[in-house]
Amino acid sequence: MDIQSLKFFRAVAASGSISKAAKELNYAQSNLTAKIQQLEGDLQTTLFYRHNRGTTLTDKGKVLLVYTDKIFQLLAEVKEVMNDNGVPKGPLTIGSMETTAAVRLPALLSKFHREYPDVDLTLKTGPTEQNVQSVLQYELDGAFVAGPIEHPELSFQTFIEEELVLVTDTFHQPLTSLKEIQNRTILVFRNGCSYRARFEKWLHHEGVIPEKIMEFGTLDGIIGCVSAGLGISLLPRSVVAKHVNEGVLVQHDIPEQFGKVKTIFIYRKDKYSSTSLEKMIEMLCSEKIGLV
Repeated sequence: MDIQSLKFFRAVAASGSISKAAKELNYAQSNLTAKIQQLEGDLQTTLFYRHNRGTTLTDKGKVLLVYTDKIFQLLAEVKEVMNDNGVPKGPLTIGSMETTAAVRLPALLSKFHREYPDVDLTLKTGPTEQNVQSVLQYELDGAFVAGPIEHPELSFQTFIEEELVLVTDTFHQPLTSLKEIQNRTILVFRNGCSYRARFEKWLHHEGVIPEKIMEFGTLDGIIGCVSAGLGISLLPRSVVAKHVNEGVLVQHDIPEQFGKVKTIFIYRKDKYSSTSLEKMIEMLCSEKIGLV
């Protein structure tokens, strides 16, 4: 068993076909097949079921894939450690909720870029659940998500506590009861969004069933449709403050048990923390007080 064999094994597992993997790797299919058979011989087990649609991992193959991913992650980490000379540089991929990226992060990331211009910073937005999984799968170095998050493989730093408010168009009357929105359309981010989960929990607690739920991929889409009277939404006060001041939206306070949520920065415990990631954590810890 060698690294090349594991590389071929992982490619076949990902593509579900030896022919597809061979094409992607620019490798002769017969040679790739021989490598997989050699690996199965070394391990004395069958790694793939062969069928007319391609290949499917056996139970043993699924176990090997988990270890293979760990091996390649460790190899990448070794390279990262060897190249880290204490100067922030190289790639740093951070995840964030859409709302946090829109309001809380621009100044922080701008400052980080000015102080550490050699860091190739990438920001990817998505719902909390997606970001958590991406950090766990080593696809992100860290992510800003809604807390609390309790996972044995994750560490976190509290970034800020957000206050959620219900937002409606300017023609909506002051809200005295949640039951008044019984017939309104709820505008939310896709499943996995913590604000959506908080909204649904509040609705369930009050025994309110919304007439319709519409999913959006962007913050601007939600705000634009709320202001046009299409429906209502639950968003951080900091996100809608500008629109409320401009008379585009109206905000309504909600019970504190549903209206407070912490934004935290998560990262893996077992992954080597590069100098770039450490500097990011240091900066957000020093800046968070001024963000409240």
